[in-house]
Amino acid sequence: MSEESLPTDALPEYAERVLEVAESIPPGHVMTYGDVAEWLEEGGPRQVGRVMALYGGAVAWWRVVRADGALLPGHELDALGHYRDEGTPLKEASRASEGHLPRIDMRRARWDGGERAQGHT
Repeated sequence: MSEESLPTDALPEYAERVLEVAESIPPGHVMTYGDVAEWLEEGGPRQVGRVMALYGGAVAWWRVVRADGALLPGHELDALGHYRDEGTPLKEASRASEGHLPRIDMRRARWDGGERAQGHT
């Protein structure tokens, strides 16, 4: 195998960086797809979402969310279990909302990178 060839299980460098950010989010907090892209100063929400869809199962995927706080379609109950276990702030659903699922309280749950963000622009 030449130095240029990568094993088939190697992640693209951008994907590795996205997953590292996802892993750094403390329990009970979240970052949006756009927050992660902004933190990395590369890509955008769609690119981060694609990485999470393809590779996110290996990390705390439930901590990278949509900006509106809606639970990830198809994974709502799994995510909700994690949010409740970790004490993530939620907004309970109104009776009129479809599925009666809560949303993440983005004002209280959103993480800005904490100490790691010092000096990061």
